[in-house]
Amino acid sequence: MNIATLLPFILIIGVMLLMTRSAKNKQRQAQSMRDQMQPGSGVRTIGGIIALVKEVRDTTVLLEVAPGVHSIYVKNAIAAVLPEEEYDRLVNNDVPLTFDDAPAEEPADEPAEAAAGENDEHAVADVEDAAENTAETAEPAKNRADGDK
Repeated sequence: MNIATLLPFILIIGVMLLMTRSAKNKQRQAQSMRDQMQPGSGVRTIGGIIALVKEVRDTTVLLEVAPGVHSIYVKNAIAAVLPEEEYDRLVNNDVPLTFDDAPAEEPADEPAEAAAGENDEHAVADVEDAAENTAETAEPAKNRADGDK
């Protein structure tokens, strides 16, 4: 065999080794970051929840996700340990939330009882129409069944 035929295989193996090494380095960094968690530090989970660490255990952490609300997460679910300034900025967001998709309230022109009575009348009419349609479609089906005998 000549070296030209082995060169592509050598390159593929080299690239795979580099990619594996890079992934291991990232895993090592993430593990050291998780090991640095201490009670009182802010974290972001892989689901995007911002929480405060209350207790660190061997494989889990107790997080306070809201005042008085505690949850237990595995350490691998922690995406980042946040610096104190970033945690405060995310938790104490001073920007008011606005919702553009909020439905506009319709003014109530009729009293509630009149609207309820009108809805009842429509419901009764809908049921009667459905019964008539069922009777109309059932009759031809019955005739076809009788003709098949």
